[in-house]
Amino acid sequence: MLILSQEKRRVVEIPIDRIVPNPAQPRRIFSQTELDSLSDSIKESGLLQPLTVRRAGGNRYELIAGERRLRACRIAGFKTVSCIVNDCDERQSAIYAMLENLQRQDLQLFEEAEGIARLITEWGVTQEEAALRLGKSQSAIANKLRLLKLTGQDRKKITEGGLTERHARALLRIPNQEMRSKALDTIIENGYNVQRTDAYIEQLLTLKEAQTKPERKGKHIFVVKDIRVFMNTINRAIETMKLSGIHAVTHKCETQDYIECIVRIPKPKTSTAVS
Repeated sequence: MLILSQEKRRVVEIPIDRIVPNPAQPRRIFSQTELDSLSDSIKESGLLQPLTVRRAGGNRYELIAGERRLRACRIAGFKTVSCIVNDCDERQSAIYAMLENLQRQDLQLFEEAEGIARLITEWGVTQEEAALRLGKSQSAIANKLRLLKLTGQDRKKITEGGLTERHARALLRIPNQEMRSKALDTIIENGYNVQRTDAYIEQLLTLKEAQTKPERKGKHIFVVKDIRVFMNTINRAIETMKLSGIHAVTHKCETQDYIECIVRIPKPKTSTAVS
């Protein structure tokens, strides 16, 4: 076996059909266009960076790093591929595979979060170690793990809608799942950027709090320290309606004795206007 005699950290040629995927591979989505482009490049210039594998028993090798390169080589029709055989166990292989992919900038945000979670839960890597290995702060790692609180359906919508991690983190402020899902639909339909999303969610939560605040029995006593508190509430309500597609407008008139505020909310087009 020529392969076995040359496995001491040297580059060796291994039959491509003997290489099996790494089950710890965090990447689930591969762009076919990018794979075709990489395949063309490899056919033209060769495989410039060898794959990293480990022996998996029998004549098989488990991939540690280089999933995209392996797929591109298969597309190119290669029968063998250049590899470095790493002497490591299953745990080390999984950690190497995840870290290699997590360090790439094009990893989809939920794939990244899921990969970090698997490092911690399946392979005993601490958040501190994960942060150190990935060159991130512990708070950044914690924020990425929080993304997994979103449902699978919401994650799919966020991915397909092209939203960012900041969009996803903003949605986590909404504790009610039904409300969160409806808010996500509105954000995607209206193409809200992160700033607009933050404002929209803030207004939703403000209105929700006002609606669920229990009424006090008996006589209501209001202590007004600043009338601007009430004006700000009205303004936020108007802005929320606008964000939801209701083109409400408000007219404010201030005299020496009072502040007059008129809110105009347009009726649906099918309704008959009342003068």
